[in-house]
Amino acid sequence: MNPPAEAVSFEEKETVPARLEQPVSAKRFSQFGKIFRILGIFRILGPGLVTGAADDDPSGIATYSQVGAKFGFSMLWTMLFVYPFMAGIQEISARLGRVTGRGIAGNMRCFYSRWLLYGIVALLLFANVINIGADIGAMGAAANLLVGGPAILYCVLFTTISVLLQIFVPYKTYSAVLKWLTLSLFAYVGTIFVVQIQWPEALRGTLIPNLSFKREYMAALIAVLGTTISPYLFFWQSAEEVEEMKSAPKEKPLKTTPQQAPAQLQRIKIDTYIGMAFSNLIAYFIILTAAVTLHANGKTDIDTAAQAAQALRPIVGPLASLLFSLGVVGTGLLAVPVLGGSAAYAVGEALRWRVGLERKAHEAKAYYAVLALATLIGLGLNFARIDPIRALLWSAMINGITAAPVMCFMMLLASSRKVMGKLTLPGYLKALGWAAVAIMALAAVGMFATAGS
Repeated sequence: MNPPAEAVSFEEKETVPARLEQPVSAKRFSQFGKIFRILGIFRILGPGLVTGAADDDPSGIATYSQVGAKFGFSMLWTMLFVYPFMAGIQEISARLGRVTGRGIAGNMRCFYSRWLLYGIVALLLFANVINIGADIGAMGAAANLLVGGPAILYCVLFTTISVLLQIFVPYKTYSAVLKWLTLSLFAYVGTIFVVQIQWPEALRGTLIPNLSFKREYMAALIAVLGTTISPYLFFWQSAEEVEEMKSAPKEKPLKTTPQQAPAQLQRIKIDTYIGMAFSNLIAYFIILTAAVTLHANGKTDIDTAAQAAQALRPIVGPLASLLFSLGVVGTGLLAVPVLGGSAAYAVGEALRWRVGLERKAHEAKAYYAVLALATLIGLGLNFARIDPIRALLWSAMINGITAAPVMCFMMLLASSRKVMGKLTLPGYLKALGWAAVAIMALAAVGMFATAGS
């Protein structure tokens, strides 16, 4: 007996919505899947992401702001140009640490003259202390712009927080804090939404190098290279790979456990290339922001990140200035531990101390003493009558002198079977690494040439 027509109609009304809900649920499931994949990628990011973000420290922000204010869009291309060399040399430093189980200074101690090592570590320590001082000062000035009050008090507060976190917070927790602090750099992406941009001109400046051999332009180009490829970043990422290995009970140096190599080297590659891309993207937006605001309004004499934030306020309003200032504080909190930590790692490995944020304070007293002392001396520079711009110039010069030799030693170490076993550098990394050495050597020569003009 056939059912009444009404019943058929009723069943269709009930079943059709049920059928229509299926693709909606699948779509929602797909969206959740994308979120989980993104979170999964974020979980595997670590030393590379933090190193890339620390590269955009307040001193770097000042350099990028100066370049954008002075030259507008014409130096945006540098961020694309430097990326492969920057990422390549950072991957090499990470591989060196993970394969050998030692940082750069530890490997140099094993295979090169200790006096050569001591000289490089001394230069690194000196440059890092000056950088720390400049970054602490910039954070204090930015906090003053945000909430008022004495800038020097904020400098003391930020220094205290940074040192105490590194000494007393376990590495796993502390590294997670550093990773989440990288999100503060999106403040510089946010400024783009409150300013108008001539995108055709910006894209032209991005894709077509606009070279000039005038002294000011060449000095700015060298400053960008020196800010983007700095020795403390090599030492930090290499040491952090060692820390990551030590914090996982089943992991050993890849030289002795080659079966772990494929997964670990793939993780390093993803971590490093995403981290360096993030770093250069933020630097790109800082240059772009300064170009469309400061340069477009004839404000070309910017010396510090705090000055850049302050100069934005009358031009594009308080929101852009607020975002810029928040970014300075956030990246400073990220960069100061990296600068102090890389110096402490280098000194500790050179002198065969127990090193590492994974160790408790009483287990590595000398290591933590260097870390705290470097940060406190940096703070002290803000009480002294030292011109911060001249101090940063000295820091840049020392980094420029040190970068090419350190990179050269890294390349020799990472290409040696005696050091790396079967996990020596593949061909593409050798090409990128040696090209980066040549670029930084030329930059060092150019730095002296422009300084003497």
